[in-house]
Amino acid sequence: MYKPSALLLLTGTLVGLFLAGCQTMPADSPQEKVVYHVNDTDSATAALRNVGNHLDATDGKAKIVVVTHAKGIDFLLDGAHDKNGNPYNIPVEKLKARGVDFRVCAITLKSRNIDPMTVIPEAQIVPSGVAEIGKLQAREGFVYLKP
Repeated sequence: MYKPSALLLLTGTLVGLFLAGCQTMPADSPQEKVVYHVNDTDSATAALRNVGNHLDATDGKAKIVVVTHAKGIDFLLDGAHDKNGNPYNIPVEKLKARGVDFRVCAITLKSRNIDPMTVIPEAQIVPSGVAEIGKLQAREGFVYLKP
């Protein structure tokens, strides 16, 4: 059983940790870095919208990388359109112009027999989509988001 003073100390520590996590970053903080994970093209439209909104909310100062694998690569292939017939390359080009990086999994291309030449020029092919996400998180300090 806890003594009242120990319980008070524990509560104070937890409240302090919570408040520390709620603080906003100072203006001179390092750049916010975020990796968006897309593994299904059905979520690509929402992902692109989220990325644009994210950039708007940070005055374009966030570093954003969109990593795709499995069926998530489809929106980054030549001629890809959403369910309404709108081409994906237009929003991708606009986001690329704002500094967003798009990465496509080479393992997916190979396993699905997709010619790497069909990947749009705005996207870069990486050896493995999931390994790329792990590297960005573990080695480069990116925050993970899954739209």
